[in-house]
Amino acid sequence: MTLNPQVEALLGFFAQMPPIDYETITPEALREANRPMQMGPPPAVAEVRDLTLDLPGRTIAARLYKPEGAGENVPLVLFYHGGGWVIGSIETHDASARALAVASGAAVLSVDYRLAPETPFPGPLDDCHDALLWAVDHAADLGIDKGRLAVAGDSAGGNLAAAVAIRARDAGGPKLAHQLLIYPVTDTNFENGSYTENAEGYFLTTRMMQWFWMHYVGDHGDPHPEAAVLRHDNLAGLPPATVLVAQYDPLRDEGLDYAEALKKAGVPVETELAPGMIHGFFSMFEAVPDAMPYIERAGARLKAALA
Repeated sequence: MTLNPQVEALLGFFAQMPPIDYETITPEALREANRPMQMGPPPAVAEVRDLTLDLPGRTIAARLYKPEGAGENVPLVLFYHGGGWVIGSIETHDASARALAVASGAAVLSVDYRLAPETPFPGPLDDCHDALLWAVDHAADLGIDKGRLAVAGDSAGGNLAAAVAIRARDAGGPKLAHQLLIYPVTDTNFENGSYTENAEGYFLTTRMMQWFWMHYVGDHGDPHPEAAVLRHDNLAGLPPATVLVAQYDPLRDEGLDYAEALKKAGVPVETELAPGMIHGFFSMFEAVPDAMPYIERAGARLKAALA
């Protein structure tokens, strides 16, 4: 399988931008370079509400989306954005959260967790987990059903969604109906097949991932199992999962390996490999319309799990 033509055109556009030197770039400079790019009108939803979440010892922002026809007491998907724990925001993933709300029929709460290196591991995970608890406590105000909950995220957000599922299990709740892991970060093995095959040229690079891990955990030689979730010794009893990976993605193999580890632990898993696609394609659907069927299928799996 060769690159999807729409992806190939987008990579050509990215190639015209100044290269980034990950030996010298600062987090602040990369965030500036990663400001939201509007590629088209975002998917329409019935309600968008900006929120401030009062968590223990800090406040963070979040944004609630409700799709048309959702009605009252709707299920809720907690969505955690990607960006290597260092960049990204509810603004960069506004269209993704809207699309997921439309596809799933559920409300989506997009969480603006604190970023590394100012807030390294486990700070972002603490925010994502505590946002789940906050949503349950404020279910009546949000108009959501606290008995129908799921987590979702892309890349570093997929990592956080997986870790929230583990932490929620270990802390005795809330019970999650599903975890949607979109090309999730799960390990620090930069020698595996997909890191070697896709080291450069496909948007996300091996060097970028090493840079992100350095800022998130520091020494990534022996990361905590809530950071590198593939290394966790107990994955039993976790919610059913959808794991979506892309063919031309350094993270492909660790995503597939995590799906297999979940299956071995007795967790129901649906795995999908997107041929011809690159890391980030799920949130590039405005420029890559061929990504839409993947969003629709992911939404359908959430809808079924939350029914």
